[in-house]
Amino acid sequence: MRHRKDTAKLGMKSQHRRSMLANMVCSLIRYNRITTTVSKAKEARRWADRMITLAKKGTLHHRRQALAFLREKYAVKKLFTETSKQHADRQGGYTRVIRLGQQRRGDAAEMAILEWTGIAVALAPAPETKKGKKQEAKAAPEKKAELAKPKKEEKKANGKKKAEAAK
Repeated sequence: MRHRKDTAKLGMKSQHRRSMLANMVCSLIRYNRITTTVSKAKEARRWADRMITLAKKGTLHHRRQALAFLREKYAVKKLFTETSKQHADRQGGYTRVIRLGQQRRGDAAEMAILEWTGIAVALAPAPETKKGKKQEAKAAPEKKAELAKPKKEEKKANGKKKAEAAK
């Protein structure tokens, strides 16, 4: 029975799981938002919240503890200098998991976004659909045609002016 065993195994051995979670937290610190499966996001959220708690304490000992888990100096530096200050007034719940409602193509795993709560992240523009591209392609020749018509009319007007000037 698995009573009181709260670690999600995620289908991998402990060393692989630990390094994967450390890499995910480093990516979250660096990019402020990552896309992964729901179960991995929930497990990475636990570690990300622990790292923020260490960073808020801010001592050398806590910095070394964070470095022992993350193993990436840049991530620890950004965590302690920028990210912890943005969560200074918050008492927990530093991350959120947003379910995307779509499944990964290969194995149909449910996908989610893991992001910081206190940081305003600029959203990337939505990808254009095929329908949107077709509409733009149809609109482009019309614009070209509109631009071409005044040129022909200008030529006719210029020709008439030249003919009048010649008389």
